[in-house]
Parts: sequence; C-alpha cells; structure tokens
Amino acid sequence: MAFDEDGQADTYERKVEICTRSYKVLTEVVGFPAEDIIFDPNIFAVATGIEEHNNYAMDFIQATQKIKETLPYAKISGGVSNVSFSFRGNNPVREAIHSVFLYHAIKAGMDMGIVNASQLAVYDDLPTELRDAVEDVIQNKNDEGTDRLLDLAPQYVGDGSANGNQARENKKDLAWRELPVNARLSHALVKGITDFIDEDTEEARQQAELTLHVIEGPLMDGMNTVGDLFGEGKMFLPQVVKSARVMKKAVAYLMPYLEAEKEGEIKTNGKILMATVKGDVHDIGKNIVGVVLQCNNYEVIDIGVMVPAETILSEAKKHAVDIIGLSGLITPSLDEMVHMASEMQRLDMNIPLMIGGATTSRIHTAVKIDPKYNNAVVYVPDASRAVGVAGELLSDERKADYMKGIKDEYDEMRIQRAKRTSKRKTFTLQQARNNAYKGDWENHIPPKPTFLGLKTFENYSLADISAYIDWTPFFHAWELAGKYPKILNDEVVGEEATKLFEDAQKMLKQIVDEKWLQARAVIGFFPANSVGDDIEIYEDDERAEVKTVLHHLRQQMAKPSDRPNSCIADFVAPKDSSKKDYIGAFAVTTGIGIDEHVQRFEDDHDDYNSILLKALADRLAEAFAECLHQRVRKEFWAYAPDENYSNDELIKENYQGIRPAPGYPACPDHTEKATLWSLIEPGKNAGISITESFAMLPTAAVSGFYFSHPEAKYFGTGKIQKDQVEDYAKRKGDDLSVTERWLAPVLDYDA
Repeated sequence: MAFDEDGQADTYERKVEICTRSYKVLTEVVGFPAEDIIFDPNIFAVATGIEEHNNYAMDFIQATQKIKETLPYAKISGGVSNVSFSFRGNNPVREAIHSVFLYHAIKAGMDMGIVNASQLAVYDDLPTELRDAVEDVIQNKNDEGTDRLLDLAPQYVGDGSANGNQARENKKDLAWRELPVNARLSHALVKGITDFIDEDTEEARQQAELTLHVIEGPLMDGMNTVGDLFGEGKMFLPQVVKSARVMKKAVAYLMPYLEAEKEGEIKTNGKILMATVKGDVHDIGKNIVGVVLQCNNYEVIDIGVMVPAETILSEAKKHAVDIIGLSGLITPSLDEMVHMASEMQRLDMNIPLMIGGATTSRIHTAVKIDPKYNNAVVYVPDASRAVGVAGELLSDERKADYMKGIKDEYDEMRIQRAKRTSKRKTFTLQQARNNAYKGDWENHIPPKPTFLGLKTFENYSLADISAYIDWTPFFHAWELAGKYPKILNDEVVGEEATKLFEDAQKMLKQIVDEKWLQARAVIGFFPANSVGDDIEIYEDDERAEVKTVLHHLRQQMAKPSDRPNSCIADFVAPKDSSKKDYIGAFAVTTGIGIDEHVQRFEDDHDDYNSILLKALADRLAEAFAECLHQRVRKEFWAYAPDENYSNDELIKENYQGIRPAPGYPACPDHTEKATLWSLIEPGKNAGISITESFAMLPTAAVSGFYFSHPEAKYFGTGKIQKDQVEDYAKRKGDDLSVTERWLAPVLDYDA
C-alpha cells in the first residue's frame, strides 16, 4: 500500500511518488520481479461533503494510469468499497459508484480490486439520471456534484427498485418478432437465438439485391454489435459463442445462393491462420479465440491440431494470411513455437505471429520466441485480447508504433529477467540435496496396497464420475471469473454463468443417459524405493530386480534449513532404510467416443455445443481421476479406509497423498511419461495414446503417479541450475542437449 514515513498517500503526486520509490527499491535493490509487484495506491471516499475529498477518485485513477505508464509490469489493486463509504446504507447508490469508478479505473489500467460482488452493477444498466450524477462525483466535474447525488440518493434507498433493475428477460417473449427483418437478425445474433434464423435469413435475402449484401449488411452489422459489446465487457464469452453459431447457420443457409450467383469474396477485417503446434492435441482455447475473431469479421482458417511447422507455413502462404496464431497446452509446445519463429525468420517472412495457450506466457514469449523473429510476435493471454491485438497488427496507421511498443516491452523484460537471474540466490545441487526433506523413516511404516500389478476399468459409470466434477475450472474455460457455486449469483457474470451451467447440466444428462462417452482407466501398484533423487521400481516384492527407474528433479532455490529443497523422490522410503515402500500409477479418460458428436455439432455449424462438449469431457476426466484416487486411498491402497470427505473437501485436496503428473511443476520432465506408459500400458489397457510431445489422446485424459506418504505435497521445482541438469541427463542416459530441450521452461540459464 502507498504509505511512507509521512503517512498514507492521498493525492495523485504522493501516490505516484511512493509507488515509484517502492518500485525502485524492489527491482533495483532487492531484485524482486517487477511482474510480481501489486500496488494499492489507496482508494478514499468521495462525496463526503469535505472539499479536499472531491478529487480522491480521480487521484487514484490518474495515479493508476501514471504508474502503469512508468513502472513496467507492476499491477494495481485497491479496496473499491472505500470510494462509496459516505453512502453506506444505500446499496443501490453504492453499486452505482463502484460501477462508474471501476469503469474509469479499469480503463486507466487497474488490474484487480476488492469489492463485494453484491455491490457491483453493470455500467450500462444504471439509470441514466443516477449514472450521470455519479459520473460528476467520480470525475469531480463540478462543485455541485456531491449535492446533486445527495438529493438523488433517497430515491434509491431500500431495495433499489427505482434503479431500473429488471428480472431476466422472459425467454418466451416474442415481441422482437414484430421488428423489421434486419433488426430481427441483429437481435437473434446478440441473443444467440437460432430458432428463426433460416426464415429471417431468407426474408432478408429476398429483400436484398444480392445474397452477399445480406452477409455484409445486417448479419455483419449484428456481429459488429456483438464484437463491440464483448470488447466493452458487456457480453461474455458463452454469449459470443452462441452468437457465432447463429452467424454460421445463417451463412450456411446462404451458401448455395452465393455459389449460384458466383459473387465476389466477402469483405473481412483480415485473414488469420490458427493451429495447435506439432505434438499437441488441445484445441478448446484455440477454438474459442477463433470464434471471437470470426465474430469481429476476421476470416479464420483453422488447420487443426498436431500441425508441423512446415504445414503451418505452407498453408499460410497458400491462403495469403495476414496473421499466424499458434496454440499449445503442454510445455514441449513452447519449443515448437520457438522453432516456428526461427523458421519464419529463415524464410524471411513478414507475417505477424500471435502466441497463446495455457502453457505460454508473456515472459517466455519475450525471452525465447521474440528474439528468433524480427517481425511482430505477440503474446495473447485470452480470447478477449485477440481482437484488439489483430486490429493493431493489421492497422496501416497503428501497426508500426504497436510493433515497436511490443519489441521495446520485450527488450525490457529480457533485461529485467537477466538482472533477476543474476541476483537470484540458489543452491548447488549438493547443497540442495543436503537440505532435502528427511522423513522419519525409522518410525514410518509404508502401507502396502491390496494388490500389486494392474487393474483396468471398462465403461466406468459416468453418473458416478459426475458427482466428482469441479465446476470452477469449467467456468474459467469460458473466461467467466469466479468460484462455483458463488459465480451463479455474481452481479456481473451470474446470469450468463447460470445459463451456461443450465446448458452444461442438460448436455451432461445427455452424455450420461445416451452414453455419448466411454470412461476407461488403468491403475497399478509397484514395489519401490528411492535412491537419491530417483525412484527404483521393482519387478516384485522381493526387490531383487529393478523393473524401471523414475527420475526426478530437486528445488535449487536457496532456502533456510527449516524449509526443505523438495524432490518427489523424498516421499518414498530410501533403499538404505530397509523399509518396503510402494508407488502407484494411473491413466484415465472420458474422451472415447467424443469425435463423432463433436463432428455432428461442427457439421451443424454449432461451435457452442462443440466447445461445451469438449469442456465437459475435460471436467469428467479430472473428476474420474479424483474418483479413482479416492478409491485408491480407501480401497485399493487402503491407507485411509475411513476417509469421508465431501466433494468440496476433495477439491481442496484435504486428503492424504498426492497424484503428480509428468510435465507438471513437481516433475516437469514430460519424457517421464514414457516410463509411465511402459509401466501400465494405457494404450492397451485404457485406449489412451501419447504423441511425440507426450500429449495424450483422447485429450480428455489424466495420468500420473500415486504417493501415499502423509507428508507428501505438491510443489514446483522452480528454476534449476546446470549442475543438476548435467547430473539428471547422466542419470537418464540422455545427451545434455536433449535434456535441456525438454527442460527448457525450468532452466535458470540459456542453453
């Protein structure tokens, strides 16, 4: 928070001064990462009747803008409810103040805020009279602003009925059907209604001189409205995807007429090729971005998943695209993106490159990808940003300045990273091992599973699995922020979240009742002991013959002696302890049979239900993993037979034991999945294959290892040093360069 020796910062100048001073100490003296700094420049109450307080809101907003301009990567937060404190007891007015304040603060660069979700209204839904009065106060437009709002406030005391809030629109209200056809098409697009799209499109076609005019006229006007509303935060992703479904159905209806009339190409804002890179099979995020771009009049050429660089480049040339968009979920995809950028540079291409996907980041794009390509390389964190980035990259007036700004930003990030790396305190591998977790192996008796070897599950009950679904990530996949079930009552996204949840429940019932998907799994238990940072797995409980070895990595950040430098192998009894320990392995999928249903939706131009099905299959796979892990603890390994947790408690991982997966923070080497596959043979036993980059097919799949130790916990290895990488490569019998390629995201040096 913005405090110093003289107290709390209340003016614009003091807020900027204190935050700037703090930023310099943190980044230049301490070596603290700039992107981890969050400033709270203090939000104070306005409309208090004290003249000195009148500019408090603008002081915060203007300071936010200055801090974002001058202190790179710092984030801004604040206690939003403070600004309306003078109207406590009048919730409708407080809601309006919060809404107007955030409207301007977010534009200025505010990243996050603390506010009661029940005291947040949608800006455009505020009554005009109230909104204008609050605008005068927040922006300190005139001296009468406070008096005007005080005079108006009593009208909104109580339940706030005077504020014009309405119940949800009656779904059966067909008054809009009386509108002219162009207005009906626009309404259908904004509301995502497909019921009348064929007849309305036909009516519009009959009124148009050419079929093309229907697309470039009312349909595109409607989609422009959708794009604008989404860009302004007035529509949410599920609504946009439904709108795209309406548009695609209308265009599909018109296609025969377009072909018969042999008209020219439809005018678009640009042509964008999108692909999930070689070795990666995940496409939900890519598909969502594609839909949003199409809603903003971009032609999207999606060439699918697992696409090699040479195919992406040849298709880009073939279609003369304006932008290439690359997506990836697993960490090996990062290296493939670096290769793509290098190839584009080698071929002297000048097509901008957009980077996205769960495994990507701004810092990786800046450090690893951008230096390989002289043209624009832009990290796009989510679908809502894609349209703005594309617009800048294809603007004749703004492109040069935008590209220079991105390049300058990435240059600064590389400099800051180099400074942090040089100041980061680390241990040598031996020092880290000396500070390893030391379990009480003398007194701990490792539990023995009820069986050794494999157990398979065919056609596991989807109804049983459904009870274990964690719904919060489902909403995040649709870019709706909030935690289930609270998100359903959220003042901002609650209505759309509820509609999406209802659609999901309806489809989930179909999935279960009509057996759209098949759930298969294999689990296994094996005798095991740790040897240093590795885990030996034995052929049988005599432990005379090693079946295979799991290789693991250890944290190397400097830590005090009471905080161990962890390695997954620490949670298995050491071989020299003479204790017989065990390890489990698993692979589950709920994606068998999904392709035919996805294809059915795509053939019907229904992106919404296609994405909905994929998102549900992913949630079911995670739920299946949770379900089986519970059975492992209670039944198959049986070290917690009396466990009785609710689903919420399971989601919080209150139970004993962990199930880490290769490629994730505690064991970041994806190649260890090959060992997992050799142990339990998921291809034969569960119908799950892996790609050359170790992505799983079907994509709705989860795999990993089971650990039973009561102190086993999840952690991240963090960055590791070259001495450990050399040791790790030697233990695995791999070339150092190969090991460095697979471990690139966690290396603390340039390989």
